Amino acid sequence: MDISVVVPTLNDRDELRRCLDALAAEDPTELIVVNGPSTDGTSGMVRDRGDVDVLVEIDERNANVARNAGLDRSRGDAVAFVNPSLTVEAGWREAAVETLAEADVATGPTHEELRAGVATDSVESRTIRGRSVTYFNGGNVAFDRETIEAIDGFDEYLDTGGARDAAHRLAGQDFGIAWSAGMCVSRETAADGGLAERDWTARYRSLSYRLAKNYGFHPTVGFRTVRHAVDDAYRGLRDVASGEAKPTSWFGNGRSVLVGSVDGYADGIRARYADRSPQRNPNGWSDRADRAVAVYDNR
Repeated sequence: MDISVVVPTLNDRDELRRCLDALAAEDPTELIVVNGPSTDGTSGMVRDRGDVDVLVEIDERNANVARNAGLDRSRGDAVAFVNPSLTVEAGWREAAVETLAEADVATGPTHEELRAGVATDSVESRTIRGRSVTYFNGGNVAFDRETIEAIDGFDEYLDTGGARDAAHRLAGQDFGIAWSAGMCVSRETAADGGLAERDWTARYRSLSYRLAKNYGFHPTVGFRTVRHAVDDAYRGLRDVASGEAKPTSWFGNGRSVLVGSVDGYADGIRARYADRSPQRNPNGWSDRADRAVAVYDNR
């Protein structure tokens, strides 16, 4: 099986170098880098390498646009997507090919190398309106080409949560996602990295959008959105109580959650009726052909 590997990147030069070194050792059929408007010398570094087959330059800071731009240029029977901050481990390609021989989509674990030890993620599944949804890591996934084309790639409306949305749409068309322990990637993580700031508006816009788009006017959309909001609010209150956050920031985050949820729900309903096909992807791969501003093809 021929496998094309797409690596979307934006200002990740040093991490990307390690990622590409590991991928090149796995000898994929073709290696494609899609570079957003990076300002850290990524383009020059990639063009100096002899093991990258295609470099696509885009001017949008959106991972789903980058993924679709890579799909545009890929030629393999299978298309994989790898995050530049991840390093594939030995045997990754073989595991992906073997898994795709029996399944439509393949994914695997992420090993995070911490000072305290090693943590590995696991399969996450939910049943929503009778539909079994298996989520996957959008930075470590391989699709049979017919499958990724059948769902029309990734939804470019989303700045975040594109893989979660694709998981809902895969389930809607009864495509299977298989877990392979051998399709493993690793990430170096500092144990004292501190707390990451979240964009609550974007998070809840994505959540309510993909639920409304995939499930329409149904109580599960509101229920799941509210449940996530309550969980996040509780964690936020604990931070306030411990002195790690201010009450004013907690209320501000609540406003952001509300605004994002309302906007996402409205846009999701519009998207649902804009594409009534099983793809549920009016902002997908086939929607445009002008993503690339420059292409360097060495094939």
